[in-house]
Amino acid sequence: MGAIEAATALDPVSLFRAWLAEAEAEEPNDPNAVALATATPDGVPSVRMVLLKGLDERGFAFYTNAESRKGAELAANPRAAMCFHWKSLRRQVRVEGTVTELPPAEANAYFHSRSRGSQLGAAVSRQSRVLESREVLEEMVKRYATQVEGEIPRPDQWKGYVLRPERIEFWLNGADRLHDRFLFVRDRNVWAKSRLFP
Repeated sequence: MGAIEAATALDPVSLFRAWLAEAEAEEPNDPNAVALATATPDGVPSVRMVLLKGLDERGFAFYTNAESRKGAELAANPRAAMCFHWKSLRRQVRVEGTVTELPPAEANAYFHSRSRGSQLGAAVSRQSRVLESREVLEEMVKRYATQVEGEIPRPDQWKGYVLRPERIEFWLNGADRLHDRFLFVRDRNVWAKSRLFP
């Protein structure tokens, strides 16, 4: 879906789904990777890459340790921004909105869909805290693996989140830096669309 289709699209979520499908076919690594920006209540920002793990009428879903820096920032300031960049397609999508927790049942389902090794790592990680050495981490995983046979319980702090979009901007590379930019802004459940200067 190129500039003409983006120019005529009326639903940003449908347009995003089409772009993501193309990225899944073209991008060699993690087409669902997204930069997630959070901030403290006084506006100090931080950003990191996460993986988009769901998209439905509620918004864009991801999972993380609630005791991590991003988890603490979201608890104090539940607003965030995402930026998808697909270099091979020369496209970018920016999403801004409010973040809420997903129901525990959904977090459980996704947690248990991951490999046992990933579950063990998430269970022992004290994400964002100082770690003495990699050996300490590996020993923690090894010790916990011997303590738990079968299914790994999802840690209480490992949660799912969903960003409800209020603004979605689509960017397409153009010759001579004459890029196409289309901004959708939500007013209740209606999207207003405008074209932006590059």
